[in-house]
Amino acid sequence: MCVKDDWERCVEFHGHACPGLAIGYRVAQVALAELAALRAADEELVAIVENDACGVDAIQVLTGCSIGKGNLIYRDYGKQVYTFVCRNSGQAVRVAIKAANWRVNPEVDALRQKVFAGTATEDEKAAFQRHQQERINNILSQPVEQLCDVRCIQIQPPAKARIFPSHICAVCGESVMEPRARVKQGRIVCIPCAEEYGRGW
Repeated sequence: MCVKDDWERCVEFHGHACPGLAIGYRVAQVALAELAALRAADEELVAIVENDACGVDAIQVLTGCSIGKGNLIYRDYGKQVYTFVCRNSGQAVRVAIKAANWRVNPEVDALRQKVFAGTATEDEKAAFQRHQQERINNILSQPVEQLCDVRCIQIQPPAKARIFPSHICAVCGESVMEPRARVKQGRIVCIPCAEEYGRGW
């Protein structure tokens, strides 16, 4: 039986290899090394990610941080910045990808658009894949100091995940966790039904 290495496990989870996944892979490696931490079995490690791009999948695989466990926090800033907090040691590290690693020249960007629009020729698809593989190889092999800025920071660890009671929405009959429930005309409703209420039910 062939044992997959960490990169192969990330690719398998994400579905394909790409530069974004490579970024997350390197970020996770850097964070675990800086914090002298192991993959989180529970909530020992917290990841705060500032984008919802491909790299977050690698972070989930390597660090054990996930939305479901409550130790992956998503902030919609659109930035290649990642903060990790180790609850056991109280240490935290912020990893910011340097802009030079995220720039794509206009020719390659035009090629990417054709590939994703489904209008690229076979030669153009192959050229794009070669470029993608070159970027992946570069990200995976370059020294940390060229790839990202790494800073140890002071941060209060986020509260641990909580389990809340559920209520039944008076409109759709589906279960909704208490903090997300709304009250409309004296009835407990879920957010989608509350928004429908605003349109006149």
